[in-house]
Amino acid sequence: MISFRLDANDEFSHQPSAEPNFNESVYSSGWDPALRMGAWMRLGNRVNEGHAELSVCIYLPDGRVACRFQRPAIASNERHSAGGLDYRVIEPFRSVEMHYAGELMLLDDPQLLREPARLFKTAPRVDGVVEFRHDGVSPMHGGEPTEPGQETMYGRDFSLGHFNQHMRTRGRIRVGDQSWDIDGFGWRDHSWGPRYWQNIYFYRLFIANFGADRGFMLLKRTDRQQRVHRVGVLQFDGDYEDIIDLDVLTEWDERKDPVQVQLGVRTARRAVRISGEVITLAPLRNRRQVGDQELACRIAEGFTRWRWEDGREGLGMTEYIEFLEDGEPVGYPL
Repeated sequence: MISFRLDANDEFSHQPSAEPNFNESVYSSGWDPALRMGAWMRLGNRVNEGHAELSVCIYLPDGRVACRFQRPAIASNERHSAGGLDYRVIEPFRSVEMHYAGELMLLDDPQLLREPARLFKTAPRVDGVVEFRHDGVSPMHGGEPTEPGQETMYGRDFSLGHFNQHMRTRGRIRVGDQSWDIDGFGWRDHSWGPRYWQNIYFYRLFIANFGADRGFMLLKRTDRQQRVHRVGVLQFDGDYEDIIDLDVLTEWDERKDPVQVQLGVRTARRAVRISGEVITLAPLRNRRQVGDQELACRIAEGFTRWRWEDGREGLGMTEYIEFLEDGEPVGYPL
């Protein structure tokens, strides 16, 4: 039986290992079903490289995206606070806060994200704020492996420890002179260990909330040996059920981006079908120089409307990450 160690101390920062690419990340999201909008934020401390990775991405009701990406300098891994983004644990396993205050790029057309040089040169800037308070509505899921060589959620070369939880999310988003009070649901995770984004060959991650009692986190990952890993949970009546099977069928647009997805999910208790429609996609990428070679991956972040087979609707994310070979995503069209 696979087991993971997780205790309250894991809510806080871990001692960095010696690997130059040690990373400790916190991520949170919040979605308001009445407003049909929300945001996700991530801060990844790469203390051995002297910087953090900061991402803030807000999906507005009219299809625009407001975002911020930077690498603020850090000198320690004692806390997650850099570049105007701050994460705080209120009560381990129950409540956290994540706040951002600073500059945002406001994009009428999110496709500008495909051209980073043009994006950072021409995108309009506005002041913005995201204030999220997250309170748990589910058990914790994940932890750190207890046996050498034990498989982890994303693979041991991407993050050694990882846990996540579905949340009740309340707060505020301000973009320029517009402001919205957020009252809805979301998800958060925390991971630590060596990480390069390019270590992922390709995966499809799906996250959703259908209220306080129902949701899911589902991951289908393919490694470079073409082995397929299916992990995740259905949240049903407030409890987590580990999945034992996951089928994914994706519909794509002409840019090779996901636009709709059909999921077949099985746990020991139930089998369900779930459909998703990407409302707004943020097409991102990550590049890294290794010697004289540049490695790149695409990170497609889709704000998604989900429908359970009984008709119940929810909101969440579709995230497709895959290595690029000669500029082409290796997982397409699967």
